[in-house]
Amino acid sequence: MDKLKQVESFVAASTKGSLTAAAQAEGVAPAVIGRRIDALERRLGVKLLTRTTRRIALTHEGSAYLEDCQRLLAEWARAETSVSAGAVKASGHLRLSAPAGFGRRHVAPLVPGFCSQHAELSLSLNLSDRLVDIVHEGVDCAVRIGPQPEAPLGSVRLADTRRLFVAAPAYLAQAGTPAHPSDLARHECLRLSSDAGQGSGWAFQIDGQVLHIRPPGRLDCSDGQVLHDWCLRGLGLAWRSTWEVEADIRAGRLVTVLQPFEAPAIGIHAVFAQRKLLPLHLRLWIDWLKQHYADAQYWRRERQDPGSTA
Repeated sequence: MDKLKQVESFVAASTKGSLTAAAQAEGVAPAVIGRRIDALERRLGVKLLTRTTRRIALTHEGSAYLEDCQRLLAEWARAETSVSAGAVKASGHLRLSAPAGFGRRHVAPLVPGFCSQHAELSLSLNLSDRLVDIVHEGVDCAVRIGPQPEAPLGSVRLADTRRLFVAAPAYLAQAGTPAHPSDLARHECLRLSSDAGQGSGWAFQIDGQVLHIRPPGRLDCSDGQVLHDWCLRGLGLAWRSTWEVEADIRAGRLVTVLQPFEAPAIGIHAVFAQRKLLPLHLRLWIDWLKQHYADAQYWRRERQDPGSTA
């Protein structure tokens, strides 16, 4: 508690501009505020404030520390308010992003339930197969499917998925069934455009190694749902995620091929700008996704993509 008082006194003096003003706000003598800040500086081993009889000024270290302390105290106050209200509540505005197809099926449907629990929260959801620049576009959290992102981004693994090679039975009856990735040279392959994140090609596991091959094909599209529809209509082979095609496989509308060459499972991640302390509304949203995605029954429920016309 002494450490918290030191931090509170430092923030009060810094924002109010003097020890006297900070002391008046708390109802103590200015000397008490001064002793707390002195103790804080000794503990940290740095000078946070330069003080004269009339005013104080932040040092370079003090300015950086003040920002972190203000954020910490705000989270502390929010946590106490939430507990006293009997539930954890989020407020503010949450900016989210997700791939178009996955977002329609597995992000957007979870938004109403989340918002009903946090009435003081507003939310924006951007669905796009374009790789969103989280930092420069001001996105709080993006759902991404693939390798774990590297710094300066932070991430939480929400679930695993696989990508399967699939085709409609009518296409295979006409073009034959490929037995090896090299057979794709004789097939129509429905490709996601390079600007939508699959520029390296399709992933195959061959002789214990994961290799990326850019398959041939006359058709490509930046929208994964369009590729799915084309595949259902027998226009070629596609490389799609299990969450997208499992229902079609069970119903016989699509058939898997090249099973021995499927690459290992990949992660579904919640990705965000790296920071020391995640805001409450962001932590609650990530926990909400994890709660649903960790349920095996969730993935077995058949869902119709609202954007599908198939």
